[in-house]
Amino acid sequence: MIPIRCYSCGKPIAHLWEPYKEKIKTSSPKEALDELGLKRYCCRAIFLGTIDEDNIINFSNLE
Repeated sequence: MIPIRCYSCGKPIAHLWEPYKEKIKTSSPKEALDELGLKRYCCRAIFLGTIDEDNIINFSNLE
């Protein structure tokens, strides 16, 4: 889950998560973040460090 605002600077970033996921399918994460206007390292770190929920394995179904 992406936070609504950046932890450090308070900039709203949650609305950029879906466009970011679409852009990284065709370009590098750096280019996607630049296109979205995320210039501060604190905001960029949140996007680069967030794991998408769709890629997490549900271990309860492995039994």
